[in-house]
This record gives sequence, structure tokens and C-alpha cells, in this order.
Amino acid sequence: MGVGVHTDLGQTDSEIIGRMHTDPESFGTIFDRYYPAIHGYVNRRLGQDLADDVAAETFLVAFDRWRRFDTAYESARPWLFGIASNLVAGHQRTEARRYRALARADQVDAVDGPAERVAVRLDAQAVRGRLATALEQITPPDREVLLLIAWGDLTSEEVAHALEIPAGTVRSRLHRARTKVRAALGGVDPTATKEDLR
Repeated sequence: MGVGVHTDLGQTDSEIIGRMHTDPESFGTIFDRYYPAIHGYVNRRLGQDLADDVAAETFLVAFDRWRRFDTAYESARPWLFGIASNLVAGHQRTEARRYRALARADQVDAVDGPAERVAVRLDAQAVRGRLATALEQITPPDREVLLLIAWGDLTSEEVAHALEIPAGTVRSRLHRARTKVRAALGGVDPTATKEDLR
């Protein structure tokens, strides 16, 4: 994910943003590239009711602040996730309520089908409830790092750039968050990423 993204014309995000002073409509390319990922991340954090608005607001903020983008970075992805994270932080009470609701959602709707499907669904809902409880108990800064990596699919370096914090801070916050998640889930870490497996 740390690689610069190119259009069909071979332009990086940095090149596109760099020409916005003469071609502001070029920002549409950045929107097209990253809206689905930003929307998905916000949806997982806040739910569908707020996802559309917060994702759209992310791009409005980015468009208004395009001059602040550091063109030394080819990809705008970490910058956009940083903006989205700041907007999500403004909705922390909503996020906390969402985790509490998910934690309580251990009841299963009536399901027609084989017993295996029911068992799998029960297991998934139980894990989801415990995960939501664990996420609610993690400090907001630690949770932010964990979810940018697990749900935003950012690398540690991209998270450091997005949140404007040192890479060592990212690693320590991630370690604390994962330790709590593993403890809540009996040693299982559903937040492990490809980067962890290397």
C-alpha cells in the first residue's frame, strides 16, 4: 500500500494534487481512487448512517486543504485516512455506542438451514460481540492505530504519516491494542495483517 498509485496516464496522487492550482477538477481522480476505501473504513467505525456523510466530508476537507498535502509522498491514501480518522474522532460517542450495541448483539435471528450454518453464525456473532467489547475498552489513540491498520489496510509507516506521530508510537499503540484484543478473544487476533505475517 505504500507504493504511489498511478492513473492510466501514469500520474501519482502527488502529481495530480500538485496541479490542482491550475486544474482543481483533477481532484475528482483522487476522489474516485479512494472514496470506496474511505467509505468502507468509516462505515466499519461509525455505521452506515454516518458513513456517507463522514466519507464525503473527508474529501471536502481534503479539497479545501490540498495545499497542505506533502507532495514528497506519492500516495494521498495516508493523508486521506488521517483526515477521516480526525472526523471519526468527532463522533467517538457514536462509535462507542456502536461497539456496545455490537457487544450486546449475541442473539441470533432465526436461521433456516443446516446446523453447521447456524453454528458458524453463532461463533461469528460471539466473536463479534467480544471484539466489540475489546475495542470499546481500548484507549481511543490505541484503537485508532489498530483500526487504521486492520480496517484501513494501512502500513505502520502510513499510519504514522496519517496521524503525524512517530513510527515507534504507532508500534507501541498497536502492541497495546492487540494485546487487549487477544486477551478478550482467548489468544485469537482477528486484526493480524499481511504485514504481520512477513
